[in-house]
Amino acid sequence: MDFMLQGTAKTYLSRFERVIHNLDKSSLDKAISLIYSAWQEDRQIIVFGNGGSALTAQHYITDWNKSIYQATKKPFLGRCLAENMGLITAYSNDMSYYEVFIEQLKPIMKPQDLVIGISGSGNSENVLRAIQYANDNNGITLGICGYDGGKLKRLAQHHFCADVHDMQLSEDIHLLFGHIVMQKLCGYLETEPALVERAEALTV
Repeated sequence: MDFMLQGTAKTYLSRFERVIHNLDKSSLDKAISLIYSAWQEDRQIIVFGNGGSALTAQHYITDWNKSIYQATKKPFLGRCLAENMGLITAYSNDMSYYEVFIEQLKPIMKPQDLVIGISGSGNSENVLRAIQYANDNNGITLGICGYDGGKLKRLAQHHFCADVHDMQLSEDIHLLFGHIVMQKLCGYLETEPALVERAEALTV
């Protein structure tokens, strides 16, 4: 093995472990409860972000819409505003890139829908504008951010922050959050302890 590569995985994973250890677990649980309540009450869950956060938003909705319905037979009304390139480029060209999420949000958001903005820095202007619109129009807003949370942490009604000054580690935590939500709403986190107890009993 190339000497310069030795310890690379250990270094990154050690940093990731520290971030996990320091996470505000109560804000994470609160964010999960917001999504659970919206799902139970048949409200829309609308998610968006830029760059890697756009792909995270798509990943959320892919997992949540498909897996939660398959596990429970209850539809999950998830929407991602970062996947229709026609709309994104149309609003960018005709108005500005700052408007790509707020303009998509206006015709579809209903009062009490859950609107989730993802921003590693917490300062993405198009995310902030859409969150402000939701705040002003009886939406429920959740900011998922990294670093110190930026403006998004202060603007959104609720937030979950990775709280690390590293974009890749922030994005890792954001993806992890999506998987926790999926497993919780699918019921997997309730069944796992019982499976572990049965497995331990068999080894005694």
